[in-house]
Amino acid sequence: MSEMKIKTREEIAKDYKWDLSPLCKDDKDFYQRLEKAKLFLPKLKEFEGKLDNKESVYQYLMLDRELEEILEPIVQYSHLKLTEDLSSEFYNEMREKLHIVLSEMSVETAFATSELFALSDQILDDIIMDERFKDFDKIFEDIKQNKIHKLSKEEEKLIAGMDFLGGFSDNMEKASDVDFDFGEIESSKGEKFKLTSSSYGKYMRDSDRQIRKQTFCNLNGKFGELINMLSNNYINDVKATCYFAKVRKYKSALESALEGEEVDDKVYYKLLEKVSENLPVLFKYFNLKKKEMNLKEFYIYDAMASIEMGERKTYSYDEAFDLIKKALSPLGEEYLALLDRAKNERWIDVYPTLNKRSGAFESGIYGFHPYVMTNFEGDLDSVFTLAHELGHAMHSYFSDKNQPREKAGYTIFLAEIASTTNEILLINYLIANSKNNDEKKALYNKLFDEVKGTIFRQTMFAEFEEKVHAMHENGDGLTKEKLCNEYYKLNVKYFGDVKLVDEVKYEWARIPHFFNSFYVYKYATGMICAINFANKILSGEKDAIEDYFRFLSAGCSDDPIAILKNSSCDLTGSKTFDKSFEFLKDILDRWEKLN
Repeated sequence: MSEMKIKTREEIAKDYKWDLSPLCKDDKDFYQRLEKAKLFLPKLKEFEGKLDNKESVYQYLMLDRELEEILEPIVQYSHLKLTEDLSSEFYNEMREKLHIVLSEMSVETAFATSELFALSDQILDDIIMDERFKDFDKIFEDIKQNKIHKLSKEEEKLIAGMDFLGGFSDNMEKASDVDFDFGEIESSKGEKFKLTSSSYGKYMRDSDRQIRKQTFCNLNGKFGELINMLSNNYINDVKATCYFAKVRKYKSALESALEGEEVDDKVYYKLLEKVSENLPVLFKYFNLKKKEMNLKEFYIYDAMASIEMGERKTYSYDEAFDLIKKALSPLGEEYLALLDRAKNERWIDVYPTLNKRSGAFESGIYGFHPYVMTNFEGDLDSVFTLAHELGHAMHSYFSDKNQPREKAGYTIFLAEIASTTNEILLINYLIANSKNNDEKKALYNKLFDEVKGTIFRQTMFAEFEEKVHAMHENGDGLTKEKLCNEYYKLNVKYFGDVKLVDEVKYEWARIPHFFNSFYVYKYATGMICAINFANKILSGEKDAIEDYFRFLSAGCSDDPIAILKNSSCDLTGSKTFDKSFEFLKDILDRWEKLN
């Protein structure tokens, strides 16, 4: 196994680093625009106490839109510059200076929310019917429906200044990506490799079992060494989430999170129910994999292992991009042309570098093309990650193209569907073009590794979150022991006969999405929708392409469940879930017949 050397940013060729100049020419330009943005605050403050009629509301919205056009690109610029080097004092300071300004603006303009929510239904109906407000009509419809959850002007102002509570997430991220030293792991041949958050997935898929075991135990064990601090950090985040839900008169933190995206909690519980019903699908996968690997006992650190025969194939970035384009060709020429733009116009920051943020993400902003960050290491997982993030980018692009600013930003509930559809199309292309049964088996394993991680594992995370928040809301005090024990019990449920190791109980402490409460379940619902979209497209079903692009272009122009229904993907009942699991059962049957 070869290890990719972690380079400095200066050692990476320009073509493989994103071009942030469309956002800001340079750091000086950032600060000049920030000063320009500050001038809007007194102008906005002039509207305090006056947002009681349609004309004043319209003028305020136009001024606020103008401010957003200045702020959004510099917010994006500072965020992306910091991800290049999380240890940079200069860009940490830039972010803090920006946050000070944003916090002041949030506090000093909190009156707007209260005053808009104080408008009578008659005025709100008049605004909704006015053609000038057509880009904002959904905002005011939501105001009508959610008045009960808004507070007084003074209370909203107080809460608006509490942006420092985001520090719980920052604590965890900086500990994981900057402060923690995970040491070295050693292969069965005596080779030593540096373990990092970024390289964790690569080593967990290695054919050398000793590497997998050390990777799993060492990385999760490191979090166990500081479990007191990490538990306290997360418990306080849970307390804050539950507190604000209660203050805003929600029954629970779950209801608060879901209502913010117009999703009924029945969808959440339906997911938990249907996944629990179908755990035998996951257990059958583990048994097939155990046989392929010729193991007497199957441990949790074996679950991610690749079963590729012979030398593992690697890809250059250019090869990966070409492969992705071939797999996504059923989506048409416009889609492929946009992929070329993403590469040629440097929307993408490709390779891992010293102190760069781990993982991958896409970040979209209205009026500009989206940006993608990856830590591409040349393996098949890196190819899938790239395809995934490009799916996010295309979703952002088409929503921005077809919707006004106020309706372009799709909700998080919809965010993982386009990205996962790309992955399903890619795995289907690879399976269809596999050369022999061994290669086909490896790809089936790859697909189910994604299914395990996206449908089953994220649902396990979702169940953990639901239990932890409910424990606090029911007055059952949270402790590190309760967090670790609850997480361990869920691993027993979701992994069946798979052997566990003690370090698994600390794994929850390294999951960054737990600091964005009730986010992870959307990965699972997203993959279920993606399987449906991809199968319809590949089978040539009538209107499948049109339905998919209708989804990509919808933004937040309607509630997410309605958007999916309008695109022939319905999550309100069991049918869509059942079709997805039928697809997965069929794949397992085909795999089993190869033996």
